[in-house]
Amino acid sequence: MARKKRRYSKRKKLLRQQEKKWIMSPETERGVVFVGLLALCLITILSLAGKAGALGRIINDALFLSFGWGRFLVPFILFAIAFLKLREGKEKDLEDSKEEEDEAYKFTTIGALNYLGFLLLFVSLLAVFHIFQKEGQRFEVILSGSGGGYVGYIVSYPFLKTIGAIGSFIILFALSIIGLLVGLNASLFDIKTILEKLHVFPEKISQEKEVSIKGRKASLIVKNGNQKGIRKGLLEKIGARTQSIDLKQKARERQEYYRDPSFEPLPLSLLSEEVSIPASGNVEKNASIIQKTLADFGIEVEIGEINIGPTVTQYTVRPKIGVKLSQITTLQNDLSLALAAHPIRIEAPIPGKSWVGMEVPNKKVATVRLRGILESEELRKFPSNLKIALGRNVAGNPEVADLKTMPHLLVAGATGSGKTVCLNSIITTLLYQNSPKTLKFIIIDPKRVDLTLYNDIPHLLTPIVTDTQKAINALRWCCQEMERRYNILSEAVKQNIENYNRDCEEKMPYIVIIIDELADLMHTAGRDAEQAIVRLAQLSRAVGLHLIVATQRPSVDVITGLIKANITARIAFLTASQIDSRTIIDSAGAEKLLGNGDMLYLPADIAKPKRLQGAYISEEEIKKVVDFLREKTNPQYNNEVLEEQKNIFPKSGLKQDIDDELFNEAAEVVILAGKGSASLLQRRLRIGYARAARLLDMLEARGAVGPQDGSKPREVLIENIEELENMDTEEEIINEELDTRH
Repeated sequence: MARKKRRYSKRKKLLRQQEKKWIMSPETERGVVFVGLLALCLITILSLAGKAGALGRIINDALFLSFGWGRFLVPFILFAIAFLKLREGKEKDLEDSKEEEDEAYKFTTIGALNYLGFLLLFVSLLAVFHIFQKEGQRFEVILSGSGGGYVGYIVSYPFLKTIGAIGSFIILFALSIIGLLVGLNASLFDIKTILEKLHVFPEKISQEKEVSIKGRKASLIVKNGNQKGIRKGLLEKIGARTQSIDLKQKARERQEYYRDPSFEPLPLSLLSEEVSIPASGNVEKNASIIQKTLADFGIEVEIGEINIGPTVTQYTVRPKIGVKLSQITTLQNDLSLALAAHPIRIEAPIPGKSWVGMEVPNKKVATVRLRGILESEELRKFPSNLKIALGRNVAGNPEVADLKTMPHLLVAGATGSGKTVCLNSIITTLLYQNSPKTLKFIIIDPKRVDLTLYNDIPHLLTPIVTDTQKAINALRWCCQEMERRYNILSEAVKQNIENYNRDCEEKMPYIVIIIDELADLMHTAGRDAEQAIVRLAQLSRAVGLHLIVATQRPSVDVITGLIKANITARIAFLTASQIDSRTIIDSAGAEKLLGNGDMLYLPADIAKPKRLQGAYISEEEIKKVVDFLREKTNPQYNNEVLEEQKNIFPKSGLKQDIDDELFNEAAEVVILAGKGSASLLQRRLRIGYARAARLLDMLEARGAVGPQDGSKPREVLIENIEELENMDTEEEIINEELDTRH
């Protein structure tokens, strides 16, 4: 018995395997049916024309008697069924919600109910054709091929006997409309839309703005009253969205800004227009690898839109309901191994979409030229003279920002990641939009090599600043200029510089302060630099002063909490660690960038950063632009900028900073001990750690002890308490002399 059961099970398995071999895929089946119906349609046309031989005559006679005038509709019906069969089962891949997908694509999949609707439509039309024949001759006309043939006669007979010709016409016409609605699975509104396209009804909807919802295999366009595959509710949403876009555009156009009438824009021929194309490899293969790898870990996903950018290719996937996003993000290394690509960045989810983005590096990176962005429509649509060209996003579209709305920018990343090229692109973009009368630069370059190319251009307010003390003087002058401008706006009763320049004769130029290396300033004059930068970042927006700060050391002692809090727009290039990435943009991700201009841009109004490939401008292009500007106008420097400025910030005197009565005792303790440490002050003065550490910081600020050196005690720099008092007296005399001089 056991052997028989085994033999039976083996035979069953063989039969199942043979059955599987003969099963056709749905795509093949649809293709076969389409070709067969199309051939039948053509044969029917030839039969009706009398050019299909003996078989054609038989088909023609059958249609002649069965359908009458309706025989001419048969080829069209066969072609429609073939087309719908080919469409059957197509993927629906809209980027919006499932609800909108169902509303926009109701009849993507054709079922038995749809075919039943078309059959009802055809039979009802045949009956309508037969009703119009003369009474008493409705059967005889069948032999002459008129009316609806035998089918029309059989269907119309009971209606004619019960409710007469007019009532029969009303019911049959209604049944034909019902058949059409059921066959198309559409509403009366959709039928009206089709008639509007055929100019049966006058167009009532007219919109100048084109709105598209793009998917991998579907697009929805509303333009000049044409509506395709949509329901009323979705149209209202899109119409409202379009109206809001138009209103925003008009509001932007109303925000006029002062333009120099004598300004002649620089020619774009100064910049290179070389175009390179990225190579992303086999996109379809990579998409299937991603889907298979996730399936191996029990995560089923649907592959969506694929965007090929200049640096990376973004594959979008939608996980099934019940899958946590953390399950996908933890498989980052496994995906990198399967695709043989490193590093891979996962954006879960993509802002504004119900998709997860996987960014895979391209085989060949495309260079994004600055000229292409300057020529783009995205740059021209902003009515602002402080637009900056950042680069292109993962879809290859230009990304442009307005410095007025930022209003300050922090750029950080490791050495050689593209910070200086980014600054060059920003400066060149601003030069292309402004004359020396509308924009001035203060460029601080402690490295002395990167931004000195811009020396002697007419837009400079002062020569390129390379000295630390002069840089502090320039920042203090900016603070005083900010106060002066606020006084002018207050007297003129204007809210900002745009309103003042539009209504007043004396114009104020915008001032952009660019600091190429913040770390050097923070190490040599940290307190003064931080105070000036924070004050400018807090108050200077309304009076037209804007900061662009760059650093290659994104640590917390350089990018302090006050600086981060007041400069909300940030750009992160490649960083050495995740900690540096969090310091810049408050999230991880910058450590997985590819370098050479690959960046994460975090605007002030978006919670998640965007990935961009920065615009590139070569040194030769910069020299062409600078030489062109030098030939037109000579620079007019303001010598007051670099002069020693009055310190408008609180002084660091002993009386103001030292508010602890144990300070003198602490100084005596460290002098007698010959070393300084918090634990020493705790034991001798019997105080807590927090107070001891604060006293130690005060002693360091007054020059009594040296800086911290790991776990070693601090070095004592004075021999007795009298030296500390003499230092205080000398500082007060210097501060009084500075006050008298200014």
